[in-house]
Amino acid sequence: MRIRWPHCERGIHSLRAKLTLANVALLALGIVAATAVSLMGMRYYLLNQVDANLNKTRQSLGGSLTMDQIDALGALAIVRDRFLPQHDEQARPDSILTAVDAHGKPVSLARFAPTDTQRALASAVDDPRALAAAADPHDIEVHGARYRATATRLADGTYILFATSTDALHNGMLKALKLDLAIGTLLLALLAWLTMMSVSRRMRPLEDMVETSTAIAEGDLTRRVPSSHHPTEEVEQLRLALNSMLHQVESAYRTREHSAAQLRRFVADASHELRTPLSAIRGYLQLYDKGMLSDPDERKRAWERVLAETDRMGRLVDELLTLARLDQQPELRFRNVDVSRLVRDAAEDLRVQQPDRPIKVAADGSVLVHADESGLRQVLGNLVGNVRTHTPADVAVRLGVEREDGVVRVCVADEGPGLCEQDAARVFDRFFRAGGGAGSGLGLAIVQGVVQAHGGEVAVCTSPGQGLAVTVTLPSRTAERT
Repeated sequence: MRIRWPHCERGIHSLRAKLTLANVALLALGIVAATAVSLMGMRYYLLNQVDANLNKTRQSLGGSLTMDQIDALGALAIVRDRFLPQHDEQARPDSILTAVDAHGKPVSLARFAPTDTQRALASAVDDPRALAAAADPHDIEVHGARYRATATRLADGTYILFATSTDALHNGMLKALKLDLAIGTLLLALLAWLTMMSVSRRMRPLEDMVETSTAIAEGDLTRRVPSSHHPTEEVEQLRLALNSMLHQVESAYRTREHSAAQLRRFVADASHELRTPLSAIRGYLQLYDKGMLSDPDERKRAWERVLAETDRMGRLVDELLTLARLDQQPELRFRNVDVSRLVRDAAEDLRVQQPDRPIKVAADGSVLVHADESGLRQVLGNLVGNVRTHTPADVAVRLGVEREDGVVRVCVADEGPGLCEQDAARVFDRFFRAGGGAGSGLGLAIVQGVVQAHGGEVAVCTSPGQGLAVTVTLPSRTAERT
């Protein structure tokens, strides 16, 4: 079952959400910082322009203008102020000019009394002397509106105050702020969407890993993490490493299951094989103990059966010990061994045991391999013993050895009844006896163990009625003589 993780279950604790929030937060900080810097720069630039105009006007009033000209300017300011609607925020004058005495009280200009706006400007300036002495204009409020004001002192001690409105400046900054916030919000939303899409695509391999791990935990050991269409280097490395680990886990699990099955079958077969001679020995001993073997011939036959079963059990235990040592990978005594001589010796042993059996040997000359001599003798002895046990005494046998393509091949073939395909596939299994034949069924298992300990291979070629040929292939390396 494939597991899907919906977004609603992940919440803000998922890596996708955390990456998205991190990107959005970083962009938000960048937008805030850029907006703050741009607004500060705009305010500084516009205020510098207002201050420059005010300073230029102050220099003009304090330098070349006569009192009549100042009266004319004051008259224009008063007329403009009187014609504007009172207390109308939309009709606030852009600039205000008024005259005050040394104490800051407004005085008449051009025989016009000061207007409310001029009085408000005079009251907003606490100390006209300090304002005139200041190098830069100051921020003040007139009827709730923001102005930049400066002053200049005339020769008769009168101070001329003039101010320029900064509402347009602040309104422009407010509009710029709203525009920046709108664009910034749109950018944040776009970035969040793009990040979610990109992270979802990039993290799809990780979700595949989760699904694969879940499937394996549920028993599907064949699952692997598929490759994505646009993999990143790190994720691809992780995918390859995980697949390699999963392959090793599957191999180890299969090997463990196979070993466990072999062990169960081995224990069952060993118990069965040992129980048979023990039952026979116990039966004869019980007969003897109850005095049921009164005839000397019967006692002799019983004694011979007990000895035979004891020998059979001893051979079985020895073979089991041999297999156990081979499973533990014992240290073999390697030296240069003449395989041809071992083949000829095995053939001579078979001739002594079965003089009527036709035996053909192809082992002329000397063929040296770097091997354990006792182990190779055991291999040949088991192969020849297998022929002696499972074929009639008049069946021909061929033994041969040859060196070819860097390997040495030893072949023991007979012309007996052979094996079917199913039996041939299990011929190296422990305790396997084709057709329930004689023997312990461990001979060929020992052959395979010894050959594999030498780094070689063993194979059979057989079919019903065509005999059985066992070929042992060994590396042909030899040790250098010193």
